[in-house]
Amino acid sequence: MSWTPTRVFVARLIGLDVFDPAGDRVGRLRDVVVIPRGTRPPQAVGIVVEVPGKRRVFVPMTRVTSMDQAQIITTGLINLRRFEQRGAEQLVLGDMFDRHVVLVEDGTEATVEDVAMDQQRNGDWFVSKLFVRREAAGRGFRSLRRGATQLVDWEDTRHAAGQMRGAANFLATHEDLRPADFADAMQEMSDQRRFEVVSELQDERLADVLQELPEDDQVEILSALDIERAADVLEEMDPDDAADLLADLPAEKAEELLALMEPEDAEDVRRLLQYAEGTAGSVMTPVPVVLPPEASVAEALAHVRREELSPALASSIFICRPPLETPTGRYLGTVHIQQLLRSAPPEQLGSIVDKGLDPVSDLDSISDVARIMAQYNLNAIAVVNADGRLVGAVTVDDLLDHLLPDDWRVHEDGEPLKKLGGRFG
Repeated sequence: MSWTPTRVFVARLIGLDVFDPAGDRVGRLRDVVVIPRGTRPPQAVGIVVEVPGKRRVFVPMTRVTSMDQAQIITTGLINLRRFEQRGAEQLVLGDMFDRHVVLVEDGTEATVEDVAMDQQRNGDWFVSKLFVRREAAGRGFRSLRRGATQLVDWEDTRHAAGQMRGAANFLATHEDLRPADFADAMQEMSDQRRFEVVSELQDERLADVLQELPEDDQVEILSALDIERAADVLEEMDPDDAADLLADLPAEKAEELLALMEPEDAEDVRRLLQYAEGTAGSVMTPVPVVLPPEASVAEALAHVRREELSPALASSIFICRPPLETPTGRYLGTVHIQQLLRSAPPEQLGSIVDKGLDPVSDLDSISDVARIMAQYNLNAIAVVNADGRLVGAVTVDDLLDHLLPDDWRVHEDGEPLKKLGGRFG
């Protein structure tokens, strides 16, 4: 009886549900791990599965009992240790998609858009074919036109070893990702691929993504940038996030970057760096929405509609006497977004201000601030100095960043179901 190998296309697998033998859903497939073998087709050694809690774990191919374009079934317990690439391992989606190859037939360049894998009689999986899009006209009359697609054998292409081009294509296809999701994708990349993507990102987008990465990754990426670009990126970050990042750098390097930043941006960051760790001043944002009591409800609504404001920061308008830049004149109170929506557009903010909600001191502990915000169900709270001047605001997202464990972006609660001897155990 003849045997026909099973073929799957990786792009169609991404996002598929992964089940255990009992039919319970384990998670979703996010990538396939392969090992290069020189000129021979790479061998698939495992899959990356996103389990509840957004943790990505490794499942060896020896535990995959069925894989087709509809579902994936695994056997045995799964090691819940977070996946990290090792040695020569490559990710099909993270490393091979968008790679440039040369077609042996006529020497044209092409971009990899999908990868096919075949299962052999012994159960092993190997990359067999590449679905590519041509990027330049070939030399021969049989060449397809530029932009045409075709399915080619792995052996019919030439690959530059370790070449990870196509960062621009990756950005084009992932431009709508939220910064947190983009940061997740970057953590799964090899170092070379990651820095290629970083080099293509606009400063503002890189700043947004950096704020969502673990501290060690932030330091590594910022340190690898040209010093002037690093300063530009810091200017685009929220002042409190920029201060946190600079605090993790050597003092000499941090001062060099501050000197290159725009004076106004650097001043906000310097003020935050003066506060002791664990105080309200160290976690606050120094640029909340501040308006005078004479401003109207319509003006306030226009301010909180600004796209760059986070939902938490847009939830409160802080009413102060001039000057309106922190540290302001005397702090008068807060107007909540719900009150704005209930009031007539011409009404002055001074007539609807909440004076019964006391601000916190810039020297108060984070735990005290968290208790007050939880007690009054606040998204943001005013922070004042000893003179009663507004110096910033603590938002609920600021609190979460500092109350969660330092490694919350790379670790979720829960131990592995079973201790395995190694990756392929």
